[in-house]
Amino acid sequence: MQENAQTNALTEEKLITFDDLNLKKEVLQAVKYAGFTVPSPIQKQAIPFVLAGRDIVGQAHTGTGKTAAFGLPAISNMHLKGGVEVLVITPTRELATQVSDELFKYGRNLGVKTVTVYGGSSYNRQIDLIDRGANIVVATPGRLLDILKKNLVKNFIPSMVILDEADEMLDMGFLDDINEIFSYLPTNRQTLLFSATMPQPIKTLASRILDNPEFISITKGETTNTDIEQLYYVIEESERDDAIIRLMDSEKTTKSVVFCRTKSEVDRLSNVLSSAGFLANGLHGDMEQRQRETVIKGFKNNGVKVLVATDVAARGIHVDNISHVFNYHIPFDPESYVHRIGRTGRAGTKGKAITLLTPLEFKELQRIKQKVGTSIAHAFVPSKNDLRKTTLTALVKKIEEQHIYDEAHKVLDLLRLDIDEEKMAFKLISMLLDNQEIKGPNHIGIAADRLEEILERAGRRRDTRGGSGGYKGRSRSSSGGNRSGGGASRSRDGGGSREGAAPRSREGGSGGGYRGNSAGGANRSTSRTSAPRHRD
Repeated sequence: MQENAQTNALTEEKLITFDDLNLKKEVLQAVKYAGFTVPSPIQKQAIPFVLAGRDIVGQAHTGTGKTAAFGLPAISNMHLKGGVEVLVITPTRELATQVSDELFKYGRNLGVKTVTVYGGSSYNRQIDLIDRGANIVVATPGRLLDILKKNLVKNFIPSMVILDEADEMLDMGFLDDINEIFSYLPTNRQTLLFSATMPQPIKTLASRILDNPEFISITKGETTNTDIEQLYYVIEESERDDAIIRLMDSEKTTKSVVFCRTKSEVDRLSNVLSSAGFLANGLHGDMEQRQRETVIKGFKNNGVKVLVATDVAARGIHVDNISHVFNYHIPFDPESYVHRIGRTGRAGTKGKAITLLTPLEFKELQRIKQKVGTSIAHAFVPSKNDLRKTTLTALVKKIEEQHIYDEAHKVLDLLRLDIDEEKMAFKLISMLLDNQEIKGPNHIGIAADRLEEILERAGRRRDTRGGSGGYKGRSRSSSGGNRSGGGASRSRDGGGSREGAAPRSREGGSGGGYRGNSAGGANRSTSRTSAPRHRD
Protein backbone atom coordinates (compact mmCIF):
# COMPACT_ATOMS: atom_id res chain seq x y z
CA MET A 1 0.00 0.00 0.00
CA GLN A 2 2.81 2.37 0.87
CA GLU A 3 4.58 1.64 -2.44
CA ASN A 4 1.34 2.30 -4.35
CA ALA A 5 0.90 5.61 -2.51
CA GLN A 6 4.46 6.64 -3.39
CA THR A 7 3.90 5.67 -7.03
CA ASN A 8 0.69 7.68 -7.18
CA ALA A 9 2.42 10.67 -5.60
CA LEU A 10 5.18 10.55 -8.19
CA THR A 11 2.62 10.24 -10.97
CA GLU A 12 0.73 13.29 -9.69
CA GLU A 13 3.96 15.28 -9.46
CA LYS A 14 4.82 14.47 -13.08
CA LEU A 15 1.39 15.61 -14.22
CA ILE A 16 1.72 19.16 -12.86
CA THR A 17 0.85 21.69 -15.56
CA PHE A 18 1.02 25.47 -15.75
CA ASP A 19 -2.67 25.54 -14.80
CA ASP A 20 -1.67 24.27 -11.35
CA LEU A 21 0.78 27.12 -10.64
CA ASN A 22 -1.74 29.92 -9.86
CA LEU A 23 -0.63 32.22 -12.67
CA LYS A 24 -3.00 34.92 -13.96
CA LYS A 25 -5.32 33.73 -16.68
CA GLU A 26 -3.85 36.25 -19.15
CA VAL A 27 -0.38 34.81 -18.52
CA LEU A 28 -1.66 31.27 -18.91
CA GLN A 29 -3.15 32.23 -22.26
CA ALA A 30 0.27 33.47 -23.37
CA VAL A 31 1.87 30.25 -22.11
CA LYS A 32 -0.55 28.14 -24.12
CA TYR A 33 -0.03 30.35 -27.17
CA ALA A 34 3.72 29.75 -26.85
CA GLY A 35 3.05 26.00 -26.92
CA PHE A 36 4.13 25.24 -23.34
CA THR A 37 2.19 22.51 -21.55
CA VAL A 38 4.30 21.10 -18.71
CA PRO A 39 6.69 23.32 -16.72
CA SER A 40 10.37 22.42 -16.68
CA PRO A 41 11.90 21.45 -13.30
CA ILE A 42 13.29 24.95 -12.63
CA GLN A 43 9.93 26.50 -13.56
CA LYS A 44 7.96 24.06 -11.42
CA GLN A 45 10.12 24.79 -8.38
CA ALA A 46 10.74 28.52 -8.80
CA ILE A 47 7.34 29.87 -9.86
CA PRO A 48 5.51 29.20 -6.54
CA PHE A 49 8.27 30.89 -4.52
CA VAL A 50 8.37 33.92 -6.83
CA LEU A 51 4.58 34.26 -6.67
CA ALA A 52 4.84 34.12 -2.87
CA GLY A 53 7.27 37.05 -2.87
CA ARG A 54 10.33 35.07 -1.79
CA ASP A 55 13.89 35.87 -2.82
CA ILE A 56 15.43 32.91 -4.63
CA VAL A 57 18.75 31.63 -5.93
CA GLY A 58 18.13 29.39 -8.91
CA GLN A 59 20.89 27.17 -10.23
CA ALA A 60 20.13 25.29 -13.44
CA HIS A 61 21.81 24.44 -16.69
CA THR A 62 21.39 26.90 -19.50
CA GLY A 63 18.46 26.03 -21.75
CA THR A 64 16.20 24.80 -18.95
CA GLY A 65 13.66 27.63 -19.16
CA LYS A 66 14.96 30.11 -16.61
CA THR A 67 13.43 33.13 -18.39
CA ALA A 68 9.93 31.70 -17.99
CA ALA A 69 10.78 30.62 -14.43
CA PHE A 70 11.13 34.25 -13.36
CA GLY A 71 9.17 36.01 -16.13
CA LEU A 72 5.81 34.26 -15.75
CA PRO A 73 5.39 34.81 -11.99
CA ALA A 74 6.91 38.29 -12.16
CA ILE A 75 4.29 39.38 -14.70
CA SER A 76 1.51 37.66 -12.75
CA ASN A 77 2.44 39.68 -9.67
CA MET A 78 2.61 43.06 -11.44
CA HIS A 79 0.12 45.78 -10.49
CA LEU A 80 0.50 47.72 -13.77
CA LYS A 81 -0.32 51.07 -12.18
CA GLY A 82 2.49 52.88 -13.98
CA GLY A 83 6.24 52.95 -13.54
CA VAL A 84 8.92 50.29 -13.75
CA GLU A 85 8.05 47.32 -11.56
CA VAL A 86 10.57 44.75 -12.78
CA LEU A 87 14.28 45.19 -13.58
CA VAL A 88 16.17 42.36 -15.28
CA ILE A 89 19.97 42.60 -15.53
CA THR A 90 21.69 40.46 -18.17
CA PRO A 91 25.36 40.19 -19.19
CA THR A 92 25.02 40.92 -22.93
CA ARG A 93 22.90 42.99 -25.28
CA GLU A 94 21.92 39.86 -27.25
CA LEU A 95 20.55 38.20 -24.14
CA ALA A 96 18.85 41.44 -23.07
CA THR A 97 17.05 41.57 -26.40
CA GLN A 98 15.96 37.94 -26.20
CA VAL A 99 14.74 38.22 -22.61
CA SER A 100 12.85 41.42 -23.39
CA ASP A 101 11.11 39.76 -26.34
CA GLU A 102 10.18 36.75 -24.22
CA LEU A 103 8.75 38.88 -21.42
CA PHE A 104 6.76 40.94 -23.91
CA LYS A 105 5.16 37.74 -25.24
CA TYR A 106 4.30 36.54 -21.73
CA GLY A 107 2.72 39.87 -20.78
CA ARG A 108 1.10 40.94 -24.04
CA ASN A 109 -2.42 40.04 -22.87
CA LEU A 110 -1.95 42.37 -19.89
CA GLY A 111 -0.53 45.23 -21.96
CA VAL A 112 2.95 44.92 -20.42
CA LYS A 113 5.57 47.19 -22.00
CA THR A 114 9.21 46.17 -22.00
CA VAL A 115 12.24 48.35 -22.77
CA THR A 116 15.72 47.09 -23.58
CA VAL A 117 18.62 49.21 -22.37
CA TYR A 118 22.23 48.71 -23.45
CA GLY A 119 25.23 50.75 -24.51
CA GLY A 120 25.88 52.46 -27.79
CA SER A 121 22.42 53.89 -28.50
CA SER A 122 20.89 57.22 -27.57
CA TYR A 123 20.34 57.85 -23.88
CA ASN A 124 17.45 60.15 -24.76
CA ARG A 125 15.57 57.48 -26.69
CA GLN A 126 15.95 54.90 -23.95
CA ILE A 127 14.95 57.35 -21.21
CA ASP A 128 11.98 58.49 -23.28
CA LEU A 129 10.75 54.92 -23.74
CA ILE A 130 11.04 54.27 -20.00
CA ASP A 131 9.23 57.50 -19.13
CA ARG A 132 6.42 56.68 -21.57
CA GLY A 133 5.22 53.84 -19.37
CA ALA A 134 7.64 50.93 -19.37
CA ASN A 135 6.71 48.22 -16.87
CA ILE A 136 9.80 46.07 -17.35
CA VAL A 137 13.36 47.20 -18.06
CA VAL A 138 15.89 44.65 -19.30
CA ALA A 139 19.40 46.11 -19.12
CA THR A 140 23.08 45.34 -19.35
CA PRO A 141 25.18 46.44 -16.36
CA GLY A 142 27.29 49.20 -17.96
CA ARG A 143 24.49 51.29 -19.46
CA LEU A 144 22.22 50.70 -16.46
CA LEU A 145 24.87 51.95 -14.06
CA ASP A 146 25.44 55.05 -16.19
CA ILE A 147 21.71 55.84 -16.12
CA LEU A 148 21.52 55.37 -12.36
CA LYS A 149 24.63 57.44 -11.66
CA LYS A 150 23.34 60.33 -13.76
CA ASN A 151 19.86 60.07 -12.24
CA LEU A 152 18.34 60.08 -15.72
CA VAL A 153 15.21 58.18 -14.70
CA LYS A 154 13.04 59.65 -11.95
CA ASN A 155 11.27 57.43 -9.44
CA PHE A 156 13.12 54.32 -10.59
CA ILE A 157 12.02 51.99 -7.78
CA PRO A 158 11.46 48.48 -9.19
CA SER A 159 9.84 46.12 -6.72
CA MET A 160 11.52 43.10 -8.28
CA VAL A 161 15.15 42.82 -9.47
CA ILE A 162 16.40 39.78 -11.39
CA LEU A 163 20.02 38.88 -12.10
CA ASP A 164 20.08 36.54 -15.10
CA GLU A 165 23.19 34.48 -15.94
CA ALA A 166 25.04 35.86 -12.91
CA ASP A 167 28.11 33.70 -13.47
CA GLU A 168 28.52 35.08 -16.98
CA MET A 169 28.48 38.61 -15.54
CA LEU A 170 31.22 37.54 -13.16
CA ASP A 171 33.29 36.10 -16.03
CA MET A 172 32.89 39.31 -18.02
CA GLY A 173 34.11 41.52 -15.18
CA PHE A 174 30.79 43.10 -14.21
CA LEU A 175 30.78 42.15 -10.53
CA ASP A 176 31.85 45.60 -9.32
CA ASP A 177 29.19 47.21 -11.52
CA ILE A 178 26.53 44.89 -10.12
CA ASN A 179 27.48 45.73 -6.54
CA GLU A 180 27.31 49.45 -7.34
CA ILE A 181 23.98 49.11 -9.15
CA PHE A 182 22.35 47.66 -6.04
CA SER A 183 23.40 50.71 -4.04
CA TYR A 184 20.95 52.72 -6.17
CA LEU A 185 18.04 50.27 -5.91
CA PRO A 186 15.38 50.21 -3.17
CA THR A 187 16.11 47.89 -0.27
CA ASN A 188 12.46 46.90 -0.01
CA ARG A 189 12.41 44.65 -3.06
CA GLN A 190 12.18 41.04 -4.16
CA THR A 191 15.45 39.79 -5.65
CA LEU A 192 16.01 36.73 -7.83
CA LEU A 193 19.42 35.42 -8.89
CA PHE A 194 19.84 32.77 -11.61
CA SER A 195 23.11 31.15 -12.54
CA ALA A 196 24.34 27.98 -14.23
CA THR A 197 27.29 27.70 -11.84
CA MET A 198 27.83 29.04 -8.33
CA PRO A 199 31.44 30.15 -7.86
CA GLN A 200 32.31 31.72 -4.52
CA PRO A 201 32.02 35.38 -5.68
CA ILE A 202 28.43 34.71 -6.80
CA LYS A 203 27.63 33.09 -3.45
CA THR A 204 29.05 36.15 -1.69
CA LEU A 205 27.00 38.47 -3.91
CA ALA A 206 23.85 36.45 -3.22
CA SER A 207 24.35 36.63 0.53
CA ARG A 208 24.66 40.42 0.29
CA ILE A 209 21.75 41.32 -2.00
CA LEU A 210 19.17 38.64 -1.14
CA ASP A 211 17.03 38.36 1.98
CA ASN A 212 16.62 34.83 3.34
CA PRO A 213 16.51 33.32 -0.15
CA GLU A 214 15.13 29.97 -1.14
CA PHE A 215 17.82 27.93 -2.89
CA ILE A 216 16.70 25.92 -5.92
CA SER A 217 19.10 23.63 -7.76
CA ILE A 218 18.30 21.09 -10.44
CA THR A 219 21.88 20.32 -11.43
CA LYS A 220 22.10 17.17 -9.28
CA GLY A 221 25.74 17.86 -8.49
CA GLU A 222 26.77 18.15 -12.12
CA THR A 223 27.71 21.39 -13.81
CA THR A 224 27.01 20.27 -17.36
CA ASN A 225 23.78 19.07 -18.95
CA THR A 226 23.44 15.27 -19.11
CA ASP A 227 21.62 15.64 -22.45
CA ILE A 228 24.92 16.70 -24.03
CA GLU A 229 27.30 14.02 -25.30
CA GLN A 230 30.85 15.29 -24.80
CA LEU A 231 33.78 14.11 -26.94
CA TYR A 232 37.36 15.17 -27.52
CA TYR A 233 39.67 14.52 -30.47
CA VAL A 234 43.45 14.63 -30.25
CA ILE A 235 45.06 16.21 -33.30
CA GLU A 236 48.21 17.96 -34.44
CA GLU A 237 48.10 21.76 -34.31
CA SER A 238 48.22 21.98 -38.11
CA GLU A 239 45.14 19.76 -38.49
CA ARG A 240 42.49 21.93 -36.83
CA ASP A 241 40.83 23.11 -40.05
CA ASP A 242 40.83 19.63 -41.62
CA ALA A 243 39.49 18.13 -38.39
CA ILE A 244 36.61 20.59 -37.97
CA ILE A 245 35.52 20.10 -41.60
CA ARG A 246 35.78 16.31 -41.42
CA LEU A 247 33.81 16.19 -38.16
CA MET A 248 31.09 18.47 -39.48
CA ASP A 249 30.72 16.18 -42.49
CA SER A 250 30.69 12.99 -40.45
CA GLU A 251 28.40 14.33 -37.70
CA LYS A 252 25.75 15.58 -40.15
CA THR A 253 25.26 18.76 -38.17
CA THR A 254 22.03 20.72 -38.54
CA LYS A 255 22.94 23.93 -36.71
CA SER A 256 26.19 24.43 -34.83
CA VAL A 257 28.39 26.93 -33.00
CA VAL A 258 32.19 26.88 -33.37
CA PHE A 259 34.02 28.69 -30.58
CA CYS A 260 37.32 30.45 -31.27
CA ARG A 261 39.64 32.36 -28.96
CA THR A 262 40.20 35.53 -30.99
CA LYS A 263 38.37 37.82 -33.38
CA SER A 264 40.93 37.28 -36.14
CA GLU A 265 40.51 33.52 -35.81
CA VAL A 266 36.72 33.91 -36.14
CA ASP A 267 37.13 35.85 -39.40
CA ARG A 268 39.63 33.38 -40.84
CA LEU A 269 37.77 30.19 -39.88
CA SER A 270 34.37 31.45 -41.05
CA ASN A 271 35.97 32.09 -44.45
CA VAL A 272 37.52 28.61 -44.46
CA LEU A 273 34.20 26.94 -43.65
CA SER A 274 32.30 29.02 -46.20
CA SER A 275 34.84 28.05 -48.87
CA ALA A 276 34.30 24.41 -47.89
CA GLY A 277 30.59 24.78 -48.68
CA PHE A 278 29.09 25.40 -45.25
CA LEU A 279 26.58 28.19 -44.56
CA ALA A 280 28.95 29.84 -42.07
CA ASN A 281 29.24 33.33 -40.63
CA GLY A 282 31.29 34.95 -37.89
CA LEU A 283 30.33 36.86 -34.75
CA HIS A 284 32.68 38.88 -32.54
CA GLY A 285 32.88 42.09 -30.55
CA ASP A 286 34.41 44.28 -33.28
CA MET A 287 31.30 44.00 -35.44
CA GLU A 288 28.74 46.79 -35.42
CA GLN A 289 25.50 46.09 -33.60
CA ARG A 290 23.49 45.99 -36.80
CA GLN A 291 25.88 43.44 -38.28
CA ARG A 292 25.66 41.31 -35.15
CA GLU A 293 21.87 41.40 -35.21
CA THR A 294 21.87 40.40 -38.88
CA VAL A 295 24.13 37.41 -38.21
CA ILE A 296 22.09 36.26 -35.19
CA LYS A 297 18.83 36.66 -37.11
CA GLY A 298 20.29 34.59 -39.95
CA PHE A 299 21.35 31.92 -37.49
CA LYS A 300 17.89 31.76 -35.93
CA ASN A 301 16.20 31.63 -39.34
CA ASN A 302 18.59 28.97 -40.75
CA GLY A 303 20.19 31.32 -43.26
CA VAL A 304 23.36 30.62 -41.28
CA LYS A 305 23.94 27.03 -40.19
CA VAL A 306 27.40 27.42 -38.64
CA LEU A 307 28.04 30.33 -36.27
CA VAL A 308 31.76 30.92 -35.66
CA ALA A 309 32.11 33.09 -32.55
CA THR A 310 34.25 34.22 -29.66
CA ASP A 311 33.17 33.48 -26.09
CA VAL A 312 32.12 37.06 -25.40
CA ALA A 313 30.07 37.41 -28.58
CA ALA A 314 28.23 34.13 -28.01
CA ARG A 315 27.40 34.65 -24.33
CA GLY A 316 23.68 34.80 -23.81
CA ILE A 317 22.78 33.65 -27.32
CA HIS A 318 19.90 31.27 -26.73
CA VAL A 319 18.96 29.70 -30.06
CA ASP A 320 16.90 26.53 -30.23
CA ASN A 321 17.86 23.39 -32.15
CA ILE A 322 21.64 23.78 -32.02
CA SER A 323 22.78 20.20 -32.59
CA HIS A 324 26.53 20.66 -32.04
CA VAL A 325 29.05 22.86 -30.28
CA PHE A 326 32.66 22.72 -31.46
CA ASN A 327 35.61 23.98 -29.44
CA TYR A 328 38.15 24.85 -32.12
CA HIS A 329 40.57 25.36 -29.22
CA ILE A 330 40.00 24.02 -25.73
CA PRO A 331 38.81 26.95 -23.55
CA PHE A 332 41.12 28.50 -20.96
CA ASP A 333 38.91 27.76 -17.95
CA PRO A 334 36.19 25.28 -16.89
CA GLU A 335 33.51 27.97 -16.59
CA SER A 336 33.94 28.90 -20.25
CA TYR A 337 33.62 25.24 -21.18
CA VAL A 338 30.32 24.98 -19.31
CA HIS A 339 28.94 28.11 -20.98
CA ARG A 340 30.07 27.03 -24.42
CA ILE A 341 28.56 23.57 -24.46
CA GLY A 342 25.37 24.92 -22.86
CA ARG A 343 24.39 26.33 -26.27
CA THR A 344 23.29 22.81 -27.26
CA GLY A 345 21.11 20.21 -25.52
CA ARG A 346 18.56 22.85 -24.55
CA ALA A 347 14.99 22.36 -23.32
CA GLY A 348 15.19 18.56 -23.20
CA THR A 349 16.78 18.05 -26.64
CA LYS A 350 19.95 16.06 -27.20
CA GLY A 351 23.18 17.79 -28.18
CA LYS A 352 26.83 17.05 -28.80
CA ALA A 353 29.92 19.00 -27.70
CA ILE A 354 33.19 18.34 -29.51
CA THR A 355 36.59 19.64 -28.42
CA LEU A 356 39.79 19.63 -30.47
CA LEU A 357 43.06 19.51 -28.55
CA THR A 358 46.73 18.70 -29.03
CA PRO A 359 48.78 16.44 -26.72
CA LEU A 360 50.15 19.58 -25.05
CA GLU A 361 46.62 20.53 -23.97
CA PHE A 362 45.84 17.35 -22.00
CA LYS A 363 46.51 19.15 -18.75
CA GLU A 364 43.78 21.68 -19.61
CA LEU A 365 41.37 18.86 -20.42
CA GLN A 366 42.03 17.11 -17.11
CA ARG A 367 41.57 20.38 -15.22
CA ILE A 368 38.18 20.93 -16.88
CA LYS A 369 37.03 17.37 -16.14
CA GLN A 370 38.07 17.61 -12.51
CA LYS A 371 36.54 21.04 -11.93
CA VAL A 372 33.34 20.42 -13.86
CA GLY A 373 32.89 16.83 -12.73
CA THR A 374 31.88 15.56 -16.13
CA SER A 375 32.78 12.72 -18.46
CA ILE A 376 34.38 13.67 -21.77
CA ALA A 377 35.01 10.61 -23.94
CA HIS A 378 37.81 10.24 -26.47
CA ALA A 379 37.07 9.52 -30.13
CA PHE A 380 39.09 9.30 -33.35
CA VAL A 381 38.47 11.58 -36.33
CA PRO A 382 36.94 9.39 -39.07
CA SER A 383 39.25 8.67 -41.96
CA LYS A 384 38.31 9.56 -45.51
CA ASN A 385 37.58 5.88 -46.18
CA ASP A 386 35.34 5.65 -43.08
CA LEU A 387 33.38 8.71 -44.13
CA ARG A 388 33.07 7.47 -47.71
CA LYS A 389 31.33 4.29 -46.50
CA THR A 390 28.84 6.35 -44.52
CA THR A 391 28.32 8.69 -47.47
CA LEU A 392 27.59 5.80 -49.84
CA THR A 393 25.00 4.34 -47.44
CA ALA A 394 23.28 7.72 -47.18
CA LEU A 395 23.39 8.15 -50.97
CA VAL A 396 21.68 4.81 -51.55
CA LYS A 397 18.90 5.76 -49.14
CA LYS A 398 18.51 9.15 -50.84
CA ILE A 399 18.19 7.53 -54.27
CA GLU A 400 15.62 5.04 -52.97
CA GLU A 401 13.51 7.85 -51.52
CA GLN A 402 13.86 10.20 -54.52
CA HIS A 403 10.58 11.33 -56.11
CA ILE A 404 10.39 10.61 -59.85
CA TYR A 405 9.39 13.64 -61.93
CA ASP A 406 7.31 13.43 -65.11
CA GLU A 407 10.13 14.96 -67.15
CA ALA A 408 12.49 12.14 -66.15
CA HIS A 409 11.32 9.85 -68.96
CA LYS A 410 12.16 12.52 -71.57
CA VAL A 411 15.72 12.76 -70.32
CA LEU A 412 15.91 8.97 -70.21
CA ASP A 413 14.74 8.64 -73.84
CA LEU A 414 17.37 11.15 -74.98
CA LEU A 415 20.16 9.37 -73.12
CA ARG A 416 19.17 5.99 -74.56
CA LEU A 417 20.04 7.25 -78.05
CA ASP A 418 23.78 7.22 -77.26
CA ILE A 419 24.32 5.37 -73.95
CA ASP A 420 23.25 1.94 -72.70
CA GLU A 421 21.29 1.88 -69.44
CA GLU A 422 24.07 0.40 -67.27
CA LYS A 423 26.58 3.04 -68.37
CA MET A 424 23.90 5.69 -67.94
CA ALA A 425 23.31 4.61 -64.33
CA PHE A 426 27.05 4.70 -63.59
CA LYS A 427 27.32 8.21 -65.00
CA LEU A 428 24.35 9.53 -63.02
CA ILE A 429 25.63 7.98 -59.77
CA SER A 430 29.06 9.47 -60.46
CA MET A 431 27.45 12.89 -60.85
CA LEU A 432 25.94 12.47 -57.39
CA LEU A 433 29.28 11.36 -55.98
CA ASP A 434 30.92 14.50 -57.35
CA ASN A 435 28.71 16.44 -54.92
CA GLN A 436 29.86 14.22 -52.05
CA GLU A 437 33.54 15.10 -52.33
CA ILE A 438 35.47 14.50 -49.11
CA LYS A 439 38.28 16.97 -48.68
CA GLY A 440 41.46 16.75 -46.65
CA PRO A 441 43.90 13.91 -46.01
CA ASN A 442 42.75 10.33 -45.43
CA HIS A 443 43.86 10.29 -41.77
CA ILE A 444 43.54 13.19 -39.34
CA GLY A 445 44.69 13.10 -35.73
CA ILE A 446 47.25 11.38 -33.54
CA ALA A 447 47.92 7.72 -34.42
CA ALA A 448 46.32 5.22 -32.04
CA ASP A 449 49.58 3.66 -30.87
CA ARG A 450 51.13 7.03 -30.08
CA LEU A 451 47.92 8.26 -28.44
CA GLU A 452 47.86 5.15 -26.23
CA GLU A 453 51.23 6.17 -24.81
CA ILE A 454 50.09 9.78 -24.31
CA LEU A 455 46.90 8.77 -22.49
CA GLU A 456 48.81 6.28 -20.35
CA ARG A 457 51.24 8.98 -19.25
CA ALA A 458 48.36 11.38 -18.60
CA GLY A 459 46.55 8.72 -16.59
CA ARG A 460 49.55 8.21 -14.32
CA ARG A 461 49.74 11.95 -13.64
CA ARG A 462 46.09 12.84 -13.23
CA ASP A 463 44.17 13.13 -9.98
CA THR A 464 42.02 10.05 -9.35
CA ARG A 465 38.95 12.28 -9.53
CA GLY A 466 39.64 13.24 -13.15
CA GLY A 467 38.80 10.17 -15.20
CA SER A 468 40.01 9.91 -18.77
CA GLY A 469 36.79 9.03 -20.54
CA GLY A 470 36.24 5.99 -22.70
CA TYR A 471 37.46 5.28 -26.20
CA LYS A 472 35.15 5.50 -29.14
CA GLY A 473 35.94 4.25 -32.62
CA ARG A 474 39.26 2.47 -32.02
CA SER A 475 40.27 2.49 -35.69
CA ARG A 476 43.98 3.03 -36.16
CA SER A 477 44.84 6.40 -37.69
CA SER A 478 47.94 8.39 -38.36
CA SER A 479 48.48 12.08 -38.39
CA GLY A 480 48.35 13.90 -41.67
CA GLY A 481 47.50 17.13 -43.37
CA ASN A 482 49.40 20.37 -43.45
CA ARG A 483 46.59 22.88 -43.53
CA SER A 484 47.12 25.67 -41.10
CA GLY A 485 45.20 25.45 -37.85
CA GLY A 486 45.73 29.03 -36.81
CA GLY A 487 48.44 29.67 -34.29
CA ALA A 488 49.87 28.12 -31.16
CA SER A 489 47.40 26.54 -28.81
CA ARG A 490 48.31 28.68 -25.83
CA SER A 491 48.34 32.04 -27.62
CA ARG A 492 45.64 34.50 -26.56
CA ASP A 493 46.13 36.83 -29.48
CA GLY A 494 46.85 34.57 -32.46
CA GLY A 495 47.65 37.60 -34.55
CA GLY A 496 44.54 39.43 -33.39
CA SER A 497 43.31 41.32 -30.36
CA ARG A 498 41.58 39.61 -27.45
CA GLU A 499 37.83 39.90 -27.31
CA GLY A 500 36.61 43.02 -25.48
CA ALA A 501 39.00 44.25 -22.80
CA ALA A 502 36.58 46.38 -20.79
CA PRO A 503 33.02 45.46 -19.78
CA ARG A 504 31.37 48.50 -21.33
CA SER A 505 32.97 47.96 -24.70
CA ARG A 506 31.02 44.71 -24.89
CA GLU A 507 27.76 46.57 -24.83
CA GLY A 508 28.39 48.91 -27.73
CA GLY A 509 26.05 49.23 -30.67
CA SER A 510 22.68 50.70 -31.39
CA GLY A 511 19.60 49.46 -29.66
CA GLY A 512 17.05 50.00 -26.96
CA GLY A 513 13.32 50.08 -27.42
CA TYR A 514 10.02 48.41 -26.67
CA ARG A 515 10.08 44.62 -26.86
CA GLY A 516 13.88 44.78 -27.17
CA ASN A 517 13.68 45.28 -30.93
CA SER A 518 16.46 47.39 -32.35
CA ALA A 519 16.36 49.43 -35.51
CA GLY A 520 15.17 47.52 -38.56
CA GLY A 521 16.80 45.08 -40.92
CA ALA A 522 20.40 45.57 -41.76
CA ASN A 523 22.03 45.57 -45.14
CA ARG A 524 25.57 45.43 -43.81
CA SER A 525 25.67 41.64 -43.44
CA THR A 526 28.97 39.90 -43.03
CA SER A 527 27.54 36.74 -44.56
CA ARG A 528 29.98 34.50 -46.36
CA THR A 529 27.50 32.03 -47.73
CA SER A 530 28.03 32.40 -51.46
CA ALA A 531 29.87 29.11 -51.99
CA PRO A 532 28.17 27.12 -54.77
CA ARG A 533 28.02 23.83 -52.89
CA HIS A 534 26.33 23.63 -49.49
CA ARG A 535 26.63 20.75 -47.10
CA ASP A 536 23.65 21.53 -44.89
